[in-house]
Amino acid sequence: MTARAATNHAEFPQYKRNISLLFVCWALASTSMMLVVTVTALVGASLAENKALMALPIAIQWYGSAFFTVPASFIMVRVGRRNGFLLAAGCMCIGSGLAILAIFEGSFPLYCLASLLVGFATGFQWYYRFAAAEVVPESFRSRAISLVLAGGVVAAIIGPTLALYSVDWLAPVMLAGAYVAVIGLQFVIMLIMLMVNIAKPPKMALRGGRPLMEIAKQPKFMLAVAGGVIGYGIMVLLMSITPKAMEMCGLDFAEATQVIQWHVLGMYVPAFFTGHLIKKFGPQRIMLAGGMLNVACLIIAMSGIAFENFLVALLLLGVGWNFLYTGATTLLTETYTVAERAKTQALNEFLVFTFVATATFFSGVTLQYYGWQNLAIGVLPLLLIVLAATVWIMMFSNRRAQASS
Repeated sequence: MTARAATNHAEFPQYKRNISLLFVCWALASTSMMLVVTVTALVGASLAENKALMALPIAIQWYGSAFFTVPASFIMVRVGRRNGFLLAAGCMCIGSGLAILAIFEGSFPLYCLASLLVGFATGFQWYYRFAAAEVVPESFRSRAISLVLAGGVVAAIIGPTLALYSVDWLAPVMLAGAYVAVIGLQFVIMLIMLMVNIAKPPKMALRGGRPLMEIAKQPKFMLAVAGGVIGYGIMVLLMSITPKAMEMCGLDFAEATQVIQWHVLGMYVPAFFTGHLIKKFGPQRIMLAGGMLNVACLIIAMSGIAFENFLVALLLLGVGWNFLYTGATTLLTETYTVAERAKTQALNEFLVFTFVATATFFSGVTLQYYGWQNLAIGVLPLLLIVLAATVWIMMFSNRRAQASS
């Protein structure tokens, strides 16, 4: 081991333990998100008088994430990652409780308010991957990000079973029981988070380091944001509306949960080796591979509405998201200094979740009036833009490297 590597390990003596605990917490958090995603469109459709608004609660969740992701970054700078995640878990419990009340009362506005609180919580919880990057040596960063995201495999295994069994826990009122399960998962997160030891980051101000506009002009930053925005946007747009789309195509809830299960497996199983691939091939090439997988997903989605079409399309969508999102996150960490970290991460998260929220809202309208296949057709141009941008920036970087050599 070199002197530099030894120094890095001395600076992060507990990083393996912290990564393990963050892995478990993210596994539980993503299971909660999976439960919410599985039932939200169905609850929205049952409560909304205008069925075109069925995806509004999902959109509100993502707008909540987008709005709160900026203050979340700075709140965690002030109180620490652990306290920020504890706050998120508590807020998720409150939002889930309001969702249960809304379903019992048949109140669509109250359900939208509950969705906003859930969005507030997820605005914090997506910082788990950044927390992973901050507790490890730099050489282990991409693997740490992918390993923590791999906790989603647990969500793929537990989530569908939990969804099937929990939806009728409060019968005869259906679907509300899923939120009981969410509350239970969040309590476990709180208990585990008390054992996590993450050093409080140094104080960072909004004006620390370079101006935000200067950071945002970097080609790497633009590509990282584009990959996150489009990759995540397409994934959530299609995933969140899939249970309702399958119901409209004559498929049942059990089949929908099976599709979501394979989708989530596609999202997180590759995380066990995505970090190795990024280290070997670079984040841009992995993002390019993810984009091509998403194109294949859309082609299959457009080709039919059978169960097999949904299953294969959503599986490819998950793997494509993993490559795009992990690659984009790794690329983003190369664009800022420690002093610039909070504002850069906040800008990235705000842009990603604002787009996701807008796309999700229009997914419900598009599904209601134009159908599942036309929804897939509509998002294809956005994905092609990211692929073109990735190729262009890779060529630009190669030309610069050749010119400097």
